[in-house]
This record gives sequence, structure tokens and C-alpha cells, in this order.
Amino acid sequence: MTAPGGSPLASLRRITSTRPAPVVGERCEMCAATIADEHQHVVNLESRVLMCTCRGCYLLFTAEHAELRYRAVPDRYLSFPDFDFGAREWDELQIPVGLAFLFKNSVQDRIIAFYPGPAGATESELPLDAWDRIVAANAQLDHLHADVEALLLRAADRDHPDYTAHVVPIDACYELVGRLRSLWRGFDGGTEARAAIDDFFTMVVERSRPAPPAPGLPS
Repeated sequence: MTAPGGSPLASLRRITSTRPAPVVGERCEMCAATIADEHQHVVNLESRVLMCTCRGCYLLFTAEHAELRYRAVPDRYLSFPDFDFGAREWDELQIPVGLAFLFKNSVQDRIIAFYPGPAGATESELPLDAWDRIVAANAQLDHLHADVEALLLRAADRDHPDYTAHVVPIDACYELVGRLRSLWRGFDGGTEARAAIDDFFTMVVERSRPAPPAPGLPS
């Protein structure tokens, strides 16, 4: 309906001139607030989907032992200088490439391992006895937070003669796997994928601090 004294064209102009500006940039997936490119995430425990959040929404889900549907992803990186792990333990994991992420799924009450490849992240249910033996030899792994942190393992090879382990945020793992998916060539990933993995580990080492002692052990 046209307002008295106006024309249909004038009405259309008024509507289009007062229309909100289009959204630019990312927004919190919980409250729709604008967020920066560098932002934090929460995990949906049922679907394991990462959600981009503002700081306020993120803080709602930081209580570690609360019964929540979502869990905030922490930003800590830990190293294990005395990690007791070798070729036999790696073979028990049955991972066909030299890189794997292991995390505790609290909903399914099991350990999940996944590793990169041309199709993205390939998931493998880790035998519990293999995980139990790793933890028995490295009690500090009790610090690993379920659902939101992963144990990052790298197998020894010609260029990296030691088996290494770090605790990293789960979103960092998915980010790396997504990047490798576009770079992966052949069975072992190829030159570009290996360079991306080296860059990722350089970042992890720079951010990591030594893991604290396991509960009940002296510092």
C-alpha cells in the first residue's frame, strides 16, 4: 500500500535506504556477535562439531567438570621431553602414516585416533590396551582434557629421529588436517605436505611448555 502523498517508487527507495548493511566478517555461532578472524572455539560433545564463538560465549563453557553440551577448547600446548614411546608402541597404534592425533571421546567413552590423508582426517578406534600401556609409561597424560585436547604424535624418520609427543588444542589438529587435505600427494603426503607438517611442529614447539607432573607424582 502506498503512503498518502507518496509513490510506489518513493516507498521502495525508503525501504532500501533503511535496510541494514550486510554482515561483514565472521560472527559468533551462538549469539551472532561479530568476532575477529582469530577467535576461540567450543566443541559440541555429541556431534564433535567446532563452533566459532565470541569471548563471552566461550567463557560459558570453560567449567571442566560441569555437565554441559558444549566444551570450550583451551589454548595450551604441552611437551613431553621424557616421553617413553618407540617403534613397538607406534606399531600398536596401527597408523599408516607418521602423524596421528589421539583424544578422549567422553560421550562414547573411548580413545579415538585420527591421521591426515588425501580425504582429510581418517578416524581409527584405538585399542584400549594400547592406550593403557602408553599412559602407564607416561602418567603425565592424565592431564589430557577429554574432547578438547589431543595427543599429537609424530613417528621417527630420517629427518626426525625421535618419536615426539605434544598436547595441543583439538581445533589446531582439525586446522592442520584441513590444510593437508589440499596438499597431500601419494602415500606419504609429498613435499608440500611434509613442509606444512614441519611448519606446524615449529609452531607447536614454540608454544609448548613442559607438561606438569602427573597427579600424585613429585614435581
